[in-house]
Amino acid sequence: MYHIFQNSGEVIKALGLKTKILITVVFSTLLILSVMLLSFSNNFNNKLFAATINDSDESETPGDKLIGGLLTADFDEGSCLSRYHKTFLYRKPSPYKPSEYLVSKLRSYEMLHKRCGPGTKAYKEATKHLSHDESYNASRSDGECRYVVWLADYGLGNRLLTLASVFLYALLTDRIILVDNRKDIGDLLCEPFPGTSWLLPLDFPLMKYTYGYNKEYPRCYGKMEENHSINSTSIPPHLYLHNLHDSRDSDKMFFCQKDQSLIDKVPWLIFRANVYFVPSLWFNPTFQAELIKLFPQKETVFHHLARYLFHPTNQVWDIVTRYYHDHLSKAEERLGIQIRVFRDQGGYYQHIMDQVISCTQREKLLPELSTQEESKVNISNTPKLKAVLVTSLSPEYSKKLRNMFSERSNLTGEIIEVYQPSGERYQQTDKKQHDQKALAEMYLLSLTDNIVTSARSTFGYVAYSLGALKPWLLYLPNDLKAPDPPCVRSTSMEPCFLTPPTHGCDADWGTESGKVVPFVRYCEDIWGLKLHDEL
Repeated sequence: MYHIFQNSGEVIKALGLKTKILITVVFSTLLILSVMLLSFSNNFNNKLFAATINDSDESETPGDKLIGGLLTADFDEGSCLSRYHKTFLYRKPSPYKPSEYLVSKLRSYEMLHKRCGPGTKAYKEATKHLSHDESYNASRSDGECRYVVWLADYGLGNRLLTLASVFLYALLTDRIILVDNRKDIGDLLCEPFPGTSWLLPLDFPLMKYTYGYNKEYPRCYGKMEENHSINSTSIPPHLYLHNLHDSRDSDKMFFCQKDQSLIDKVPWLIFRANVYFVPSLWFNPTFQAELIKLFPQKETVFHHLARYLFHPTNQVWDIVTRYYHDHLSKAEERLGIQIRVFRDQGGYYQHIMDQVISCTQREKLLPELSTQEESKVNISNTPKLKAVLVTSLSPEYSKKLRNMFSERSNLTGEIIEVYQPSGERYQQTDKKQHDQKALAEMYLLSLTDNIVTSARSTFGYVAYSLGALKPWLLYLPNDLKAPDPPCVRSTSMEPCFLTPPTHGCDADWGTESGKVVPFVRYCEDIWGLKLHDEL
């Protein structure tokens, strides 16, 4: 080794001055370049890491059982298995993450509900006033607790849509939501708020009037507005808000600023609805400013609220998990098809079957059948397994699909397996087992990768919005003929408000309700309003 270094030194001494300078310059240049390369590498890695963090902020991370803070950790997991398990065991992480403002608002609401909910001193004081005669004037202050009571009405899809709508209204107006417990809501959903209950006590003073709540109820806001019998100097202890398919314009405009200035002073609101009225809330400038902070991605309203509020009970969740494991878990892809027939007789109709097949094949959701010659060419060594989940009151639709793909091969060589959890022929609203099956099927549909649903079906609305899916909507058929085109792909995963007001709050302007704000537009498949993110 000594000889090597000695020889090297002699070689260097023998070099000329110019050569030594050249070596020094080259070495220095290489050193500078290596430092720059290292710096660039560090900057690149930092930017890549930052980009990864930013990307993760836009969507949920796998295994996040609190869904980006949407849920609170203050519940016992065993009491409601679906609350924390459903978010990461069966469904891909949602591409939509709740805003920090929404998370903060929900935590504040939970504290308010705990202070004002059933059994509290504040609740007992508030209900005392309801036993007074109608001459009681509520214009004086009665503390921080004000309430909105949701009445269970119509089918399960309608109920879930309106329950989310009324809860959002409660968030916007700092009211406590209490839900009608005389039906089966307690058998379907777990309590959503920790340390308290959202169930309206059965001894609530106004429950005896429940079946009399309609447009002609004396304290119906729409009726009082038309009769000019309500003003800021005479506020009743309670008001009834009627927001059903037969609502008058005076009923539908309850959300406007001038109306809210009166309604806001009423301590108790009784709300009966069968439509998803959320889109109209954005017409109120005050509400709109708050809604934009809560939901920067406007088409996520029901998606986030449903995942916060609606946790199936253990009995319902057992139906979901068992069926998923037995029939859907092994598939590489899952397609949901929800069929609702809006005819008095319901049942199976060939033109609807033709429409479903036309839509699914046209949109490449299901493969076309092949001839014998084609089947020989398209045999795959590792065929893809696709599970098709059909929900309908009629079992014939799934049987037809199952037979179609079992009797003949298809052009893609896929293995198509068709399943239908139930087919009860007719809707049995308010029957516990029927509603539990319906809720389980909504959740199973929400676990699919793609979904086709019937236009105007609230059952389908719940399923696709819960699963963050943009559905293919089957057009309503006319004259027993399959429409052409058979379906349309929605650009929004929000439910449709089926019976909206015809105009915005400023009726004198004559502005159509679908043109008041750019992100509340007409639904693709039927006249109604739907939230979209701006194009």
